[in-house]
Amino acid sequence: MMSKYTIGIDFGTLSGRAVVVDNQNGAELAAAAADYPHGVLDEQLPQNIALGHDWALQHPNDYIHVLQTAVPEAVRAAGLSKADIIGISIDFTACTMLPVSADNVPLCLKEEWTDNPHSWVKLWKHHAAQPHANRLNEVLEQKRPDVLARYGGKLSSEWMIAKIMQIVEEAPEVYEQADQFLEAADWVTSQLTGEIKKNSCTAGYKAIWHKREGYLDKETLKTLSPKMENLYETKLQGEIYPQGTKAGELTPDMAEAMELPEGIAVAVGNVDAHVSVPAMGVTEEKKLVMSMGTSICHILLGKEEQTVEGMCGVVEDGVIPGYYGYEAGQSAVGDIFSWFVENYIPEKYELEAREKGISIHELLENKASRLEPGETGLVALDWMNGNRSVLVDTDLSGMILGMTLATKPEEVYRALIEATAFGTYKIVKSFTEQGVPIDALYANGGLSYKNKMLIQIYSDVTNKPIYIAESKELPAVGSAMFASVAAGSEKGGYDSIAEAAENMARLQPEPVLPDQRRHEMYQKLYEEYERLHDYFGRGENDVMKRLKQFKSG
Repeated sequence: MMSKYTIGIDFGTLSGRAVVVDNQNGAELAAAAADYPHGVLDEQLPQNIALGHDWALQHPNDYIHVLQTAVPEAVRAAGLSKADIIGISIDFTACTMLPVSADNVPLCLKEEWTDNPHSWVKLWKHHAAQPHANRLNEVLEQKRPDVLARYGGKLSSEWMIAKIMQIVEEAPEVYEQADQFLEAADWVTSQLTGEIKKNSCTAGYKAIWHKREGYLDKETLKTLSPKMENLYETKLQGEIYPQGTKAGELTPDMAEAMELPEGIAVAVGNVDAHVSVPAMGVTEEKKLVMSMGTSICHILLGKEEQTVEGMCGVVEDGVIPGYYGYEAGQSAVGDIFSWFVENYIPEKYELEAREKGISIHELLENKASRLEPGETGLVALDWMNGNRSVLVDTDLSGMILGMTLATKPEEVYRALIEATAFGTYKIVKSFTEQGVPIDALYANGGLSYKNKMLIQIYSDVTNKPIYIAESKELPAVGSAMFASVAAGSEKGGYDSIAEAAENMARLQPEPVLPDQRRHEMYQKLYEEYERLHDYFGRGENDVMKRLKQFKSG
């Protein structure tokens, strides 16, 4: 049988990557990246209008730039006949949202609105809506604790409703003018097809949508703001479609701009971490997928809807149709190791790394890997950027306990890695204790293949095997898999994401297995971690928050 091909495009924070994938076996034929010309707008708009503290905006034309440059480049590099390309799909960081007019044009592209920062795309890491998120959580705690429980007890300023609340209060004229607020994943997909079709992943995790109950009730919305009472019938209108649904077909104009055949299938949009789950071959329960980089996003499938402390959300059909998708996370992982390396490494270590022709991270890994669990005499709390799961508290801070005048950099480095592993173990235990089973871990992202010691420590701490992705472009590959489902078997794709995953997902040949002796020692260290976790994180001693207050004056 002749191979057919699909294209997956992963829209990140600073760039987008397009990958051409063989539907028969998941082989990646070619990839191409394009940087966003405007990057992240966190200080001022392109026309030099200043932005406030914690703002993070983007230019919607940057996404079109990726489609028109990275896609043709990847297709040309793949050297295949365009006639054999059957589908295309995208994934995005979320919640990245924008207001659009009735004709689906971003308000920031209209002359009369372009000088208003609220008319622009709010990137996922736009945190200026935090006061509004606080109010949202207070109102839900009073009126809809059942809804709050589905999100682990707290909704984030990064998500859709808090961002809309900020627009309502700070720029009511933009709120009035907006015909809809769209996830960037849905807007870019609509540019490919000419029609808006919203995906269940972003709606469920980011916009308080529930497959059975629908959206938040009008009375609660009215309490947030009288202007928002009919939000879901107006500004968030439209049906929600499960992942893998065909959103439409590629329009002639976009086909010409992207040098692709017109009429090929386009799948509904997706979220980067969530689309990585089937790309690792995970289409059933008991397998926790970790997207490991500067932070970790944990995704798990379940047969039933459970309330789990600290989860970021549970959404039916949010990841794989037919399953509940659970999300949790750690807000700093790779970032912690980078912080330590950039600030606390003595000159003699720098010289040694240069002489050996390796990076500081590699040098520290070499030295730290010779140590046994407990040998550092240290235990740390991995909260240098707050705690996402299970405490959901951005005001917590990190800690290293047990340092002496003899403590070496590699000992601190190892203790920090162990702390992040304990953080993952805490999440694993939180799920399993609430009846959501986990048998194995699946790792992808930069840390999973850059640091062997780290993966071994995670396996030893959790006492679980860890399977590692073969692809370094996993979200884009996952998107390409959903594109093959949107195309269907008649066109050379698949009729379900489980089928696509069975044929297209690729893992490294052998999992990393836990060492039982090391796990037993880590159990003792974890007990100390958990004691500190509860003492500083559950209100018995709020010294971390008091120190932050002293610092801010």
